[in-house]
Amino acid sequence: MLVYRGFSQIAPSATVLTVGNFDGVHLGHRALLARLTAAAKSFGLPAAVLTFEPHPREFFVPESAPSRLSTLREKLELLADDGVNMVHVCHFNARFAALSAEEFIERVLVDALRVRHLIVGDDFRFGAGRAGDFATLRNAGARLGFQVESMESITLDGERASSSAVRNALQSGRLEHAARLLGRPYSIDGRVMHGDQIGRQLGFHTANIRIKHERPPLQGVFAVEVKGLPGGPHRGAANLGYRPSAQQVVRPLLEVHLLDFCADIYGAHLNVRFLHKLRDEMKFPDYGALKAQIASDVAAVKQYFQL
Repeated sequence: MLVYRGFSQIAPSATVLTVGNFDGVHLGHRALLARLTAAAKSFGLPAAVLTFEPHPREFFVPESAPSRLSTLREKLELLADDGVNMVHVCHFNARFAALSAEEFIERVLVDALRVRHLIVGDDFRFGAGRAGDFATLRNAGARLGFQVESMESITLDGERASSSAVRNALQSGRLEHAARLLGRPYSIDGRVMHGDQIGRQLGFHTANIRIKHERPPLQGVFAVEVKGLPGGPHRGAANLGYRPSAQQVVRPLLEVHLLDFCADIYGAHLNVRFLHKLRDEMKFPDYGALKAQIASDVAAVKQYFQL
């Protein structure tokens, strides 16, 4: 998959395009991407996505912007998995936000991305003040030579599949429901780094994983599967949070105790899939109490996996 930053480089060919944030790449996104790739095949053109960095809400209201479900790297990996050929990452800044709907269509969609066929969600709005909508696109397409189609939202048991619905499920510990909305278990990527080896002192070797999420949408202790190591996926118990019972950290840290793997994995890039929440993070009076709770958590994870 080709990835372009900004619009200084014009798309190498005409495109079948969709536009959106695609945070989490949930069932609704994936249905849209399936239609995108099918249309691209019928036109004999690349399936292209225009997405934004940062998320527009992080630009407009940073103090109240929601937690991201996926980092840019994770999002790009998920888009590639769904068959996208080309992604244009737009730097969302004041200059871009000020583009009128017509300027966005002519300068971005037509001149830079060479759109031949555009597919958008039924709630898609764009341009300064969110003035542009589907009717705006359809009228411009008739004038400028591209086709436009919209796609209705995907619902699951009456609930709209959306990034907000996934985020709410994760925050409330309903990981199984989040997985249904996503079409896969929620996961976070990160690289294994050196830690303070407290887990080893307590008798539980842990992989300390540096993650890019500044405010992950979930915290606590979980049953997980880990991909990225030989012989995987491997099962484990994970803590995601700020370690209130050890040397507390400023940024959230993901620590994973693997049940069936023991090797030097420093530097490895791992994908951790969150399958089931055991409990919230809590502060213990001493390391003895912490060790006992970890042993209980590991036992609960083994029971979850029926080991």
